[in-house]
Amino acid sequence: MWREYSSGYLKNNRAAAVSVMTAAFISSLLLSLLSSLFYNMWKYEVERLRAEGDQYALMAMYLVRDANDEAPRLVFPFFLLVMALASFSLILIIHNAFAVTMQARVHQFGILSSIGATPKQIRTCLLQEAAVLCAAPVLIGTLLGIAGSRGLLALAERLVREVEGRRAIAFGYHPLIFLFTLTATAITMYISAWLPARKLSVMTPLEAIRNNRERQPKRMGHSFLLSLFFGMEGELAGNALKVQRRALRTASVSLLFSMTAFTLMQCFFTLSEISTRETYFEKYQDAWDIMVTVKDTGIGSFGKTDELRRIPGVENVVVYQKAETKLCVTKEELSEELQANGGFSHDSGKYVRQEGERFWVSAPIIIMDDAAFLEYCGQIGVSKRTDGAVIRNLIRDVTNPDFRHPEYMPYINDCRTTVLLAQTGSAAMEMPDSDRTAGVERQAPDVGTDVKMQLSDGAETIEIPVLACTETVPVLREEYATDDKYELVHFMPASLWKEIEGKAGGAEKDTCVRILCREGVGLEELEMIQGEIEKSLAGAYTIESENRIREYETNDRKMQGMMLVFGSFCVLLALIGVGNVFSNTFGFVRQRRREFARYLSVGMTPGELRRMFCIEAFVLVCRPMLWAAAVAVFSVGAMLKASYMEPAEFLMEAPFGSIAAFVLAVGGAVALAYYLSWRRMRGINLAEVLRDDTMM
Repeated sequence: MWREYSSGYLKNNRAAAVSVMTAAFISSLLLSLLSSLFYNMWKYEVERLRAEGDQYALMAMYLVRDANDEAPRLVFPFFLLVMALASFSLILIIHNAFAVTMQARVHQFGILSSIGATPKQIRTCLLQEAAVLCAAPVLIGTLLGIAGSRGLLALAERLVREVEGRRAIAFGYHPLIFLFTLTATAITMYISAWLPARKLSVMTPLEAIRNNRERQPKRMGHSFLLSLFFGMEGELAGNALKVQRRALRTASVSLLFSMTAFTLMQCFFTLSEISTRETYFEKYQDAWDIMVTVKDTGIGSFGKTDELRRIPGVENVVVYQKAETKLCVTKEELSEELQANGGFSHDSGKYVRQEGERFWVSAPIIIMDDAAFLEYCGQIGVSKRTDGAVIRNLIRDVTNPDFRHPEYMPYINDCRTTVLLAQTGSAAMEMPDSDRTAGVERQAPDVGTDVKMQLSDGAETIEIPVLACTETVPVLREEYATDDKYELVHFMPASLWKEIEGKAGGAEKDTCVRILCREGVGLEELEMIQGEIEKSLAGAYTIESENRIREYETNDRKMQGMMLVFGSFCVLLALIGVGNVFSNTFGFVRQRRREFARYLSVGMTPGELRRMFCIEAFVLVCRPMLWAAAVAVFSVGAMLKASYMEPAEFLMEAPFGSIAAFVLAVGGAVALAYYLSWRRMRGINLAEVLRDDTMM
């Protein structure tokens, strides 16, 4: 009997069945997509660790391992937590789809209860109907989720295929993930259907038979804004939305979250793109075309500089290495501007160490090949010599937190003849007197006193000449004094560094090669030159190279890939909300016929009722849109303040178009749901509806 009853109901109430099937499809699609993506993220990390030979980290990635070290039996705990949260959220969101269809049958269940149907039988009937309706959508949604994750990974691989040093992203899947996804979806659907089914099954026959399906708001309110802008139809639309508040909760929450998340995502990535472009690509677009990192090679061991300069298309080459040392300065040596600004008093001791009247600060060294250093000396107007260093005599005003528009001042007073560089190691180096008088010191006859200090940690000090203190730095893709604002940067030729390297120490293990090509060079020509450079260095050195244009395009692709992933989840949230609108508008068609018949009986026209429907759809979309706009304005204001970006600069590139397209797409879907519902209601028979006291 129950089978015939359910079959007949589903055939005659296809709209209610479609709403449940839509909820099941979206739920299975989301859970399958999450499962597949997380599994492939886990698989990618395992393959990376295997390639690197990190066995301890690899063992930590497995909860249970196959005997042959192949695919995992379980995924990591974080994935389980995300799946649990996703399932819980879906239960909260989609159980209304089941509740709406079940609530419409309260009167029927009351009659069945009065002739002997037990609560268990009613509950079982409802759950069996849910299982029949959900079986096919769950399977299809799961398969489409797998296909969707494969497509997203393929797109991600395409977007980041130019990134150096990365592993290829290969899609993978495991049968246990499929079973796990089906189980999680089935549990989610069961709980979502069981909650309203249990509530209905415990109603007494009298309560069910007497149940008035035409809902009324608990208290009538006055919708001031709606009545102000739309008149009587606005007032009625506001009351109708209050009646449907619980039924439309899923739509309200889903649309609010989707619009807010999409708006914030678009604003964040736009702001990030502007910031990256200004502080990196535009700032250094004239400083480099190709960068090569020569691994585990010091500048003294690199012998391909002249060969690189002879490559067709190359106009300028600078080979340089970086080193970290310490410098001792006194208060009197600081510039008047710096002393007036508080000197080193703003440092907490993290970057500047005081010993009596002396201050030890970081003194990074940029060691340049001799030819490039001599060219740099000519640019700043000093004699071209290789027996001294050039100091970047600038320090940022640390009292001004605006890193986007920094203010600078001179660091030290008149340039000194010598500057003291200290080895950063903790152990002192023993230097014989013959070594102490060799190299740089003998090349500086104008130095009066041989200054030699012993630091408290035992590190040696050495003495070198200073050729100039300047605000102009070489054309390199380097940032100075970013974290440590008190760095005093030095530029030094490779020949001088070779003489003092054993005393100063602190050099990094890699060497950098900065290459400039002709102005206006295109990507194709730049990649040809990059290929010639790699060919020239192949075999002799281990290198990594990148070019400016490809790097910019890769950054854009990364941004697009992240926006695609986050945007997909925003679309899924919106689909859940739109699906709830469809199920609600279709499920309440019968309930609202009596309401509309009453309005028609007191003189309202079908056109006015249609306008009332339009106002409901408008409010349903406009309300989350306004909340999302308010949150976005507040959040973007905070981000602009934190990044010190001018609002006008952001507004010129603000993603109004994409946000408007998303809102219009959601609004169009909601409008379609109300239009289809109106088409089913506009042909109602007024006399029949008013005569039938049980008509919904």
